[in-house]
Amino acid sequence: MESKKIQTSLAKITLAQFEKIKHKDAPFAEYYNFETIDISYAACVVKLPYDVKHTRPGGTICGPAMFALADYSMWLAVMAAIGPIPLAVTTSMNINFLRKPANSHIICKSRLIKIGKTLCVGDCFLYCEGDMDNCEGDADNCEGYVEPCAHVSGTYSIPPEKYIKQYMEQNQ
Repeated sequence: MESKKIQTSLAKITLAQFEKIKHKDAPFAEYYNFETIDISYAACVVKLPYDVKHTRPGGTICGPAMFALADYSMWLAVMAAIGPIPLAVTTSMNINFLRKPANSHIICKSRLIKIGKTLCVGDCFLYCEGDMDNCEGDADNCEGYVEPCAHVSGTYSIPPEKYIKQYMEQNQ
């Protein structure tokens, strides 16, 4: 049986297209001040800049801020695979907090592992930015092991074609 490979072409959304969508359709992102670091096909890297408003007692970044980062990042990864269609919505998401993150920027690396007609499944790893100092910011290409502070898995629903066409007509 031949296995299906995920396409390894360019992202189907540009940073400029995503920024436009973010400002129009995702006003919550302004609260978190997310920064898009990289977009590739079905994957992205997004930063949650450190801000005291994202902390909790005990000197750590709060879980809801890390969850929001993962959800936002996965939304971008979906659009990187299907195009600039912000109507994709989260259908399920699970987060495992693996260790206490430092009070630092949090980096989220998201990727899709299944892209279907109606659903996309993916996962994210969240890292403290300082933990990757010896990796030049890239945990995948680091010589040493970089322990993530959280792992997230999620599923997104891709809207039916008629809604995509409707959205595109209204937003040209």
